[in-house]
Amino acid sequence: MFDGADMSQRLDERRTGRWYALMIIVVVIIGGGGLTLYSRGRWWLPPVASVQGLAVDRLFNITLVVTGIVFVGVHALLAWLLWRYAAHGADVVEVERAAHFREHYVLELTYTIVPAVVLVVLILMGAVAFARVHAPAPPNALVVDVRAEQFAWLVRYPGPDGVFGRIDPARINTQTNPMGLDPADPASADDIVTRELHLVEGRAVRVRLRAKDVLHSFFVPQFRVKQDAVPGQTIETRFTPTRAGDYEIACAELCGVGHYVMRGKVTVESQQAFDAWLAQQKR
Repeated sequence: MFDGADMSQRLDERRTGRWYALMIIVVVIIGGGGLTLYSRGRWWLPPVASVQGLAVDRLFNITLVVTGIVFVGVHALLAWLLWRYAAHGADVVEVERAAHFREHYVLELTYTIVPAVVLVVLILMGAVAFARVHAPAPPNALVVDVRAEQFAWLVRYPGPDGVFGRIDPARINTQTNPMGLDPADPASADDIVTRELHLVEGRAVRVRLRAKDVLHSFFVPQFRVKQDAVPGQTIETRFTPTRAGDYEIACAELCGVGHYVMRGKVTVESQQAFDAWLAQQKR
């Protein structure tokens, strides 16, 4: 039998446990779920505009759903246990006492193997998405050079010969030769250098990234593309834009005091509009 002090202690424990359970439900489950739904409606990933971005978004959404279910489920179970078994001690009635056992091999294997299988599946899905994003570009892909510098982007297209000319960093002149084209190479005579990146809707593109000075990062959120540009290296990224429009190139690497102004413009348009724009650059 409980005396008055024991009963009061049990009631306090039960009351405290239920308050914790309510806090978990309100703050973690309702608050977390509500904020997730709110953020999806107000700010989230921008609409995807590339073929590769679809694979990235698919993996992101699946991972978010799986981890969200686990997150809510674990905290719901914790809240229920706190609500149901808050009071403790040898004199708690049997219906209020949680089951206790020192070893339970089936349970231990279950909560070890099931999460491991889920993680392996997610890792394999990530590997498949990675392979799709980094798959070789088709032969008809548009090839363009993009050079990052403090604090701007420079773009180069091959001329009618379809061949990029040689670059000599020693010849870089911000006014007359910003890309550093080597006039001794005939292939450089018809190269087109501009500050805008124009791409063709539905046509794969290979972007060859370079950096003039420090580490930069080529980032177009709508394409789900982010790739570092490293001085002394040519790093290639590839994607296929699927939606016409204007997009912004951001530098996703802190590259100096003017990092915040390092923005570029990407225009995705039809093949006809692209050809017309390229012809204007030649003049």
